[in-house]
Amino acid sequence: MPGAASQLEPAPPPSGSSQQTIIFKDVSIAFEENQVLSQVSFELTSGETKMLLGVLGSGKSTILKLALGLIKPDSGDIWVLGEHVNQMKEEDLFHLRRRIGMVFQESALFDSMTVRENVAYRLVEEHVPAEEIETRVREALRFVELEHTLDMFPAELSGGMRRRVAIARAIITKPEVLLYDSPTAGLDPVTSTTIIELLVKQRDVYHTSALMATHRLADTLTMATHYFDEKANQMLPIPDGSSIEARSTFLVLRDSKVIFDGDVRQLAASTDEYLREYIS
Repeated sequence: MPGAASQLEPAPPPSGSSQQTIIFKDVSIAFEENQVLSQVSFELTSGETKMLLGVLGSGKSTILKLALGLIKPDSGDIWVLGEHVNQMKEEDLFHLRRRIGMVFQESALFDSMTVRENVAYRLVEEHVPAEEIETRVREALRFVELEHTLDMFPAELSGGMRRRVAIARAIITKPEVLLYDSPTAGLDPVTSTTIIELLVKQRDVYHTSALMATHRLADTLTMATHYFDEKANQMLPIPDGSSIEARSTFLVLRDSKVIFDGDVRQLAASTDEYLREYIS
């Protein structure tokens, strides 16, 4: 029954879930007559990036909204950083969201603010001392290689630069989990690669857990087959036979259900007709 999950006593996280950053268990949600997710279950482990794939309207962005507690499931349970999200009050959700970084599809920067002010926004809201804010803003912008844009406005930046500023704003609070909503949408292939390199860098240098909703299979394959080499300061392909592991997995949605949850080798070995056509 819709809304039933919110009437129950808080459910404990599944046993053995201490290394899981996000857990979805039998989550279903519909909007009017449209069943968006049906009995969806998956786990995001610490330091992993799970890439949500599927056609337009398959529920990718809905999963991100559910993880943030912006909407409630009709049934099922969701845990984020050990908190039972669909049982939480709005005030408690506000505190949980402070531990989460979000990169929106359209960057969602404040046009009237400089890059410095955009990136610093959450720290100002949290009353962090001004000197510390300046240091952390520069550090975050240095990470995305845009420290020179401090006093520029979003209108002066290219689309790719705005997306990189959005990443800087998301990581400045040192979140425990990052949510990316189509981070390369609308960007040319070269700029997309720059963004993906930043996501790989965040994964491999800071080991931040992440969910990434995207429709661009090429981006996800790059993340699953590359790693960030700190000495070389660049993203490199993982050599054949190497012990290096790209902590990126795939979650493929179709007709409101999960049809695949696994790594790139499992995806390549799948004999499922739809998946074979999808990755071709």
